[in-house]
Amino acid sequence: MRFGLFIPQGWRLDLVDIPTENHWSVMRDLAAYADAGAWDSLWVYDHFHTVPVPTDEATHEAWSLMAAYAATTSRIKLGQMCTAMSYRNPAYLAKVAATTDIISGGRVQMGIGGGWYEHEWRAYGYGFPSAGVRLGRLDEGVQIMRDAWRDGRVSFDGKHYQVDGAIVAPKPLQDNGIPMWIAGGGEKVTLRIAAKYAQYTNFTSEPEGFAHKSEVLAGHCRDVGTDYAAIVRSANFNAVIGESEADVAERVARLRARQVPVAGEAAVDAMLANATAPESASGTPEQVIEKLKRLRDLGCEYAILYFPEAAYDRSGIELFEREVIPALG
Repeated sequence: MRFGLFIPQGWRLDLVDIPTENHWSVMRDLAAYADAGAWDSLWVYDHFHTVPVPTDEATHEAWSLMAAYAATTSRIKLGQMCTAMSYRNPAYLAKVAATTDIISGGRVQMGIGGGWYEHEWRAYGYGFPSAGVRLGRLDEGVQIMRDAWRDGRVSFDGKHYQVDGAIVAPKPLQDNGIPMWIAGGGEKVTLRIAAKYAQYTNFTSEPEGFAHKSEVLAGHCRDVGTDYAAIVRSANFNAVIGESEADVAERVARLRARQVPVAGEAAVDAMLANATAPESASGTPEQVIEKLKRLRDLGCEYAILYFPEAAYDRSGIELFEREVIPALG
């Protein structure tokens, strides 16, 4: 099993009480820490407004961070989980990603999905089209990016996007272009798009759901003639890890005390309940190992961890590195 680490960027209220002028140093230093350690990749979210409710707290933009991490790290892969296809024209996004890949020396990953956060869609003037339109754009956009990275020039006449001889030069450094992580578990459309184009998928960490989505993906691969075994299946995990259950509870209480003044009790309690849900990677090291082994046995080869306290306290990350990764890596 390989492991990725989310870097706090404010979206999940994970930079609260840190002065704005210190945000970049906190994010940069954690990225450098991951770059020097056991992590295969680092990740950011592609969002503009905070969750669980929109607030005026910081949410730093994903592809700006990608370029910054490309220039300030040396080894670790760089991903977004996940870029919303409709937020950027796909030919433009292919160009941005190619440039970032070159800055990084060939380490960028393309996490891509249809997008879902209606509040920010409407606030930024994108409207909020139907799921069918959003996924139609995803399908066409992935094709445009794939062709642009492969050929350096792309034309496409689709229902949602038209591109006429767009030049994407230089191409990414990686052979065959930037790896595609198709994110989402929609069974009729998203997983079929993944079967056609993805090198990686990313869907639920709930065991029964993961097994079912895997079966659906396998069926689509058979239908479209692609190799199911060649697609790496991944999942995201919230992680509040402590030496004991009491330690975990204390960590959650500190998070709650920091976030409630910003977003209110009901919203924060719901978010923290999700962070410690049975499908999370929260608990003692022994409990976390047991949870991740179960997913690994179902075919999850890649776990991406979000530690909500990472900007303030790395001890949970260090505990995970010390006790969990050696048991599963």
